[in-house]
Amino acid sequence: MKIFTKESLMLELDQIRKRGWIKTHRRGNDGGVGNTLEDLLGIEENNLPLPNAGEWEIKGQRAGTTSLITLFHMEPSPRAMKFVPRVLLPKYGWPHQQAGDNHPKGEMSFRQTISVGSCSNRGFSVKINHEKGPR
Repeated sequence: MKIFTKESLMLELDQIRKRGWIKTHRRGNDGGVGNTLEDLLGIEENNLPLPNAGEWEIKGQRAGTTSLITLFHMEPSPRAMKFVPRVLLPKYGWPHQQAGDNHPKGEMSFRQTISVGSCSNRGFSVKINHEKGPR
């Protein structure tokens, strides 16, 4: 894994910016902009829940988009209990858009984008316990 200091990362990003318009390396891929940025920085693609440039998480986004940026995907603990498929999916899931085509018939989906201060369309939100403090 390539590791950057803050200074070396900023220098590399500045060099990329000076190149001007760069055609995406992965057409038709929703993450193509981020993948292209990783390629230019020499960062190997991975799906680990860790920053991709040492202590820095690199994100890219197409100009003019209204899509949200995902910082990480997380499954609630305890994972051994398989909380999402056993509890959340049956109660809050919906039929997968491609069930019966690219996925098994009856396949269900459950994804949530949640934030502090407001509830998602399914009633989920983030609550911070300031008294407990960081773990």
